[in-house]
Amino acid sequence: MKIDKALEEEIQAIGDDHIMTSYDTPLRKDAFDLSDKEKIVSIKKDVAHIMQTLGLDMTDDSLKGTPNRVAKMFVEEIFGGLRPDKKPKASTFENKYKYNEMLVEKNITVYSTCEHHLLPIVGRAHIGYISKGTVVGLSKMNRVVDYFAKRPQVQERLTIQIVRELQKVLGTEDVACVIDAKHLCVNSRGIRDIESSTVTAEFGGKFKNEKTRLEFLDYIKLDTKF
Repeated sequence: MKIDKALEEEIQAIGDDHIMTSYDTPLRKDAFDLSDKEKIVSIKKDVAHIMQTLGLDMTDDSLKGTPNRVAKMFVEEIFGGLRPDKKPKASTFENKYKYNEMLVEKNITVYSTCEHHLLPIVGRAHIGYISKGTVVGLSKMNRVVDYFAKRPQVQERLTIQIVRELQKVLGTEDVACVIDAKHLCVNSRGIRDIESSTVTAEFGGKFKNEKTRLEFLDYIKLDTKF
């Protein structure tokens, strides 16, 4: 793929200063012009080219199927959250039992991909909300996390996207999310620090109040000050 000079200069200028330019995942207007099958065919060629450039023997039985496997994995699995039609339908229910306290679901598994090096982000998400008349099925929170995680991400954006989606679904600003995750771009390359993890948080509505926020953090047993 040919990169025009202006774009190349912009990439060089940014370098390792990883800037999140929007709360929305940056997608081109033509992002869905190609079908999934067409994308797989195109990506398959690109992966094969990378492997050949690295000097790998693409006739080897162990390697010759890799480009197709990687292409299918990108389109159908780890980046499946880029497709709006895969967004989970988060059904809500009337809060008939008048539960007005905080509801917390913690230790939701996060599998995502760092958009800077395309390496895994693995960790846990913790979500809390206070009902304003509606509640959402517990598994739907897991599905919302999984949907937004299945795309090239930065952890800050992922945290915000989860909160904003649940605020919209529940009709309340009173939603919080904390994510604690390991980034393999830190753990397996560069500094190669296998112990470090990254914690991000987004607090909406009543969770901006210190007492409510500390109650939420006590529920998830995360001794972190924000």
